[in-house]
Amino acid sequence: MKNKVISGDSLSILRTVKNETFDLVITSPPYFQQRNYGNGNSGIGNEKTEEEYLENLMNIFRECVRVTNEKGALVFNIGDKYINGGLSLIPYKFAIRAVEDKKVFLINQLTWSKLNPTPRQEKRKLIQATEPFFIFAKSKNYYFDLDSYLTHLDNFNKNIRNKPSDKLGKKYFELINSSDLTEEQKINACKSLNEAVSAVHNGEIDSFRMKINGIHKLAYGGQDGGRNNQIKNNGFTVIKILGNRMKKDIIESPVEITRDNHHPAVYPIYIIQELIKLLSKADDFVLDPFCGSGTTCIAAKNLRRNYLGIEINSEYVDLANERIKNTGFIQELFI
Repeated sequence: MKNKVISGDSLSILRTVKNETFDLVITSPPYFQQRNYGNGNSGIGNEKTEEEYLENLMNIFRECVRVTNEKGALVFNIGDKYINGGLSLIPYKFAIRAVEDKKVFLINQLTWSKLNPTPRQEKRKLIQATEPFFIFAKSKNYYFDLDSYLTHLDNFNKNIRNKPSDKLGKKYFELINSSDLTEEQKINACKSLNEAVSAVHNGEIDSFRMKINGIHKLAYGGQDGGRNNQIKNNGFTVIKILGNRMKKDIIESPVEITRDNHHPAVYPIYIIQELIKLLSKADDFVLDPFCGSGTTCIAAKNLRRNYLGIEINSEYVDLANERIKNTGFIQELFI
């Protein structure tokens, strides 16, 4: 079943798959009563009620959990809907149900910030420009390669950052020497300060702050084991500031469409590739139970992962296979 897109009902096909077959599941199910995905009145998204939609979605999710191994992760991208003038919070209702099953826990809600959202501006509502990607895991041993995630931004930030001043840390050295710290504490403080200064010059951190006992106030409500205790016990603390090097739970990308416009909703390959790099390694097995035009499978192929796509609409299966066939190289897509 590897490296294929197959036609059929996701629930029926998944029930034939062995436990713990996949290393990663990434998918975007049809949104509730939002678009015509070409499957008539059948399939998820065409239910008459929100409750029915969520229950059908959970049936698929439970099977996805079963076929994911203990080191694997599951990523679901779900859109919301206005019902009776207000957002229904469908993505969050799904996430709560998923966690309440107690088979998975939520690692992160990654927020997709759309650079080109649909321009439907109403006089009394703001344009919706974000969607959540929920990242679940089955155990605390889930694979998570943070160093491989958004690496192009690390390089970009390193290239544009300003050269640190030669006077960096000078004021803190003066404060240490004039402080009431013991000689041993002063030696340790100067050592830690030198390490922080070197980290800035080497591009490991953006900047730092230092707090010295008797000079800087303790944080209000500080807890045991926190900064206040470091200051009390050691006489100082160094706060490293990572700046843009921090890997945050927000990712920017435009909405994508296929060139022939045969599919109404294509999520960005840029985001999917970054998630695959974060949550899997080469030769791992990636599943998309709502394959659509094949974006997940293309991203998996690009990054030398195995894949399986399931799609109920046979026309989309053909479209996905055509797109995959034309993908034969590693393709990094940056914003």
